[in-house]
Amino acid sequence: MKIDLNCDLGESFGAYTIGRDADVLPLITSASIACGWHAGDPVIMEKTVRLAKENGISAGAHPGFPDLMGFGRRNMTLSAAETRAYILYQLGALDAFCRSAGTPLRHVKPHGALYNMAAKDPSLAAAVCDAVKSYNPNLIMLAQESGHLYKEAVKAGLPAAAEVFADRAYEEDGSLVSRSKPGSMITDPEEVLQRVLGMVKDHKVTAITGKTIELKADSVCIHGDNEHAVEFAAKIRKTLADSGIEITPLYNII
Repeated sequence: MKIDLNCDLGESFGAYTIGRDADVLPLITSASIACGWHAGDPVIMEKTVRLAKENGISAGAHPGFPDLMGFGRRNMTLSAAETRAYILYQLGALDAFCRSAGTPLRHVKPHGALYNMAAKDPSLAAAVCDAVKSYNPNLIMLAQESGHLYKEAVKAGLPAAAEVFADRAYEEDGSLVSRSKPGSMITDPEEVLQRVLGMVKDHKVTAITGKTIELKADSVCIHGDNEHAVEFAAKIRKTLADSGIEITPLYNII
């Protein structure tokens, strides 16, 4: 049994520091790096890519809406052409730093509102996948199996990896509980560990309603902006390894 550990990184910008990237990186296998629109800036992007390479961590793009003030978590209405252009712009920007550092861009994971909206809107998901495929059809799309983004990636012929969340609550349909609702974030470390083990080994998790749902898990996400990110990553890695599960980058799984 194999699993990838991914974390959203590179979300600092200018004089503002968000997350403990240098501490998290050695504990994960894939880094989804902000592309400068919801967070990050050129200096941070280059620094994060180089840190990922130094730690032997697979690099991926984490494109979002152009919403620095709202951290990319506010919904936007975009046409298919706008979505395609926005994704291409951000992929190209991050890939420039990957090429400069001599490390390949391996996956794409949309951020925040873009990720959640694409999971529920097949036309938006198709536009995201169209942009990724036109840029590099070998890039792995990281998304929830229950959502349209994963399904459209499969339909487009892109490699698709099913993502589960260590610190987020689930609805019965497999979508994430909105951050605006109570209980959307899981903060108890022991609960996080038990949920992760259940998702990885048994492909099941308890929804916020108490119902057990099934899901596929290729990669476990740990949010880099979570204050417990380093603690969660270290404990999750050890717990999975102690259970005989191989922790390896996405390109060894998909």
